[in-house]
Formats: sequence, C-alpha cells, structure tokens
Amino acid sequence: MPSVERTGFRMSIAVYPGSFDPITLGHLNIIKRASKVFDRVIVCVMVNSTKHYLFPIEERMELLRTVLVDLPNVEIDHSEGLVAAYCERRNSGVLVKGLRAISDYEAEVQMAIINRKLNPNLDTVFFPANEKYTYISSSTVKEMARYGADLTEFLPREIVEIVMEKYRGVKAHGN
Repeated sequence: MPSVERTGFRMSIAVYPGSFDPITLGHLNIIKRASKVFDRVIVCVMVNSTKHYLFPIEERMELLRTVLVDLPNVEIDHSEGLVAAYCERRNSGVLVKGLRAISDYEAEVQMAIINRKLNPNLDTVFFPANEKYTYISSSTVKEMARYGADLTEFLPREIVEIVMEKYRGVKAHGN
C-alpha cells in the first residue's frame, strides 16, 4: 500500500473525496470503515465547477467536523483542483471511493484509471456500500429536504436540523 515513511514506520494515508453537500449516513459509513483500515483518512471536500451546492464549502466542512468529531485519525480538508494532484501534495497514494451500484462501479473505475494516469503512485480502493445505504445520495436527500421530508434515516442526527433549516432559508429567499 502506498505510504509515507515516518520515523521508521510506514503510515498509510487515504483520501476520501466528495462534495458532501451534505454528508449522508452512507458517506459516514464509508469514512468509519476507512478509518479502521488506514492510519489516517483525509476527507476532502471537492469543488466541481459544474455543480450547484446547497452549502458553501466552509459550511460543508463544518458539517463534517460536527459529524466526525469522534474519529481522531480523520482530517477534513478541501480542494478546488484535481484529486490526483491533491493526493500527491498530501503524500497519499490511496483514494477511497464508495460504491452503491454497478453504475457507480463503471464511472468510478474510469475515474480511477484517469487518476492513475495523472498520478502513477495513486491507487483507488473501493468500499461497497452497506446495503441499508445503497439508495442514499446527497442529491436525493436535498430533494427530500426541499419538501420537508423526515431525514433521520438518511443523515447523521447531528446535522438533520441544520439541513432542514438551510432549506427553510432557501425557501424564504425564493430560491
């Protein structure tokens, strides 16, 4: 496993990239599992210029901090560039990706190949989603929140009200 040499031992550093707009129970499940496999996991909030976000990047990072407070080997960061270059800067040779369905696999394998071309030292490790989270996506959660649905089975309890309050604010401003 690619790693960084530190005072005589090898330390594995993995990066779990995503928009996390907002973090779901599915994301949280992958992060917890990765934190048991790798010495350090960097949850990197990525910016995709083609997406429109509910939460600005700082708020997404704050939601992650709220939810991940009890995972001491998990760090939260952000990047607006390519994830392959980010991993190189952070001395990580491993990308963590969650897979919910076959369609995720096809898209993620293509991205893994591209990332490997951009950074030959980068491998992608896939974590299959827990079956109870295979249907959860941030997009689905945001659509449900728009209509005031109960989000307790989809989001970490610490942020359910924050997400609902954000949507109440969006509706109040006519967006």
